Amino acid sequence: MKLTRIAAAAAGLVLALSATACGSSEKTADKEAGTAGEGSLIGVTMPTKSSERWIADGNNVKAALEKLGYKVDLQYAENDIPTQVNQIENQITKGAKLLIIASIDGTAITTQLQEAADKKIPVIAYDRLIRKSPNVDYYATFDNYKVGVQQATSLLVGLGLKKEDGSDGTATGPFNVELFAGSPDDNNATFFFNGAMDTLKPYIDKGTLVVKSGQTDFKTVAILRWDPATAQKRMEDIITKTYTGGTKVQGVLSPYDGLSIGILSALKSSGYGTAGQPYPIVTGQDAEVASVKSIIAGEQYATIYKDTRKLADVTVKMADAVLKGGKPETNNTKDYDNGVKVVPSYLLEPVVVYKSNYKSVLVDSGYYTEDQLK
Repeated sequence: MKLTRIAAAAAGLVLALSATACGSSEKTADKEAGTAGEGSLIGVTMPTKSSERWIADGNNVKAALEKLGYKVDLQYAENDIPTQVNQIENQITKGAKLLIIASIDGTAITTQLQEAADKKIPVIAYDRLIRKSPNVDYYATFDNYKVGVQQATSLLVGLGLKKEDGSDGTATGPFNVELFAGSPDDNNATFFFNGAMDTLKPYIDKGTLVVKSGQTDFKTVAILRWDPATAQKRMEDIITKTYTGGTKVQGVLSPYDGLSIGILSALKSSGYGTAGQPYPIVTGQDAEVASVKSIIAGEQYATIYKDTRKLADVTVKMADAVLKGGKPETNNTKDYDNGVKVVPSYLLEPVVVYKSNYKSVLVDSGYYTEDQLK
């Protein structure tokens, strides 16, 4: 009996030790699935190098992550959806512990996001909301509705209907304006357009602003992939078909600097930009070097500055918190519904840039040097 009791006790001890080891193993596995430390690989995918802002975004995110000790696989897809899909799949295969994605088409990567979710890889949508997927954990961006409001406001300021301080201007109109929107597969484009149209609609309804082409709905005015050549062609067509017999376009709502350059090229080809026929008021976004130079030269009227250094900083802090098992800071949990879920977001503030304030906003902040803008 004594031997039997000893054997039973020994067996019990073995079982206890086995259970403890198993529990420890499970806890370790759980911890590894939820967190990752220094040296972990992070996949970063950006849409294209054809826009200088995405180059800056990628470089800023990569540098900040590496400073924290992470390894970074930074990829650019040159606005080709299959390329971006492959890049994300490769990052998952390489063992990335987190993905930061600025998507080309926010609905085209749901399969890859499910793969990431199956492997417990968190996903942060960068500047462009990824749609139609439950597997988006966080979103870092600017207040995109406000960007649209600011673009429309800068148009009103240029036309003299508003002053830079927000008070009413002395102009009365009517003014002929044309509208452009961003890529229909970019969720931000609708935020920009809605913010702008909510601001302009009262003026359109009163007849103070006249969209002479009649093209005011998003689908008609949207420019796929934010392509400058497409915007230039559309502006040329509008001028040819609508502005005849001495009628002039006096303002153009453009949502992005690259489109603004194309629009201005079309206007220049039609005789705008001369002493007797000045350029219309043309808006923009991203404060790209070429457009800031254009603003200084009196061509493009305004742009919206979004400090990509701050966006990178917020995104990297999000990633670091998630990988260390924490909860990142967000400041908006109600507005960014991707069609499946409301994605917790952090929104940064955009700033309007005119010729009158470009130095204080862009140069004094260290975003650009004086030499870059000469």
